[in-house]
Amino acid sequence: MSCTVVVTVNGKGMEVPLGLSLADLISEVGTDKRGIAVAINQEVVPRSLWGHTIISNEDRIEIITAAPGG
Repeated sequence: MSCTVVVTVNGKGMEVPLGLSLADLISEVGTDKRGIAVAINQEVVPRSLWGHTIISNEDRIEIITAAPGG
């Protein structure tokens, strides 16, 4: 049995540890947690659930950063 899962983050494939939370993934990819939104499989995940949301094999994760300006 594998100890990793394969996911796509912002269009790039990567392996992450089995049981990794979304909050841990965000830290692992080095993204500042301020000013971002995250979707898994095209569903926005509320920030309050990041620590409780476990990444699954083949999840498609998009980390969107707000940009100032209009």
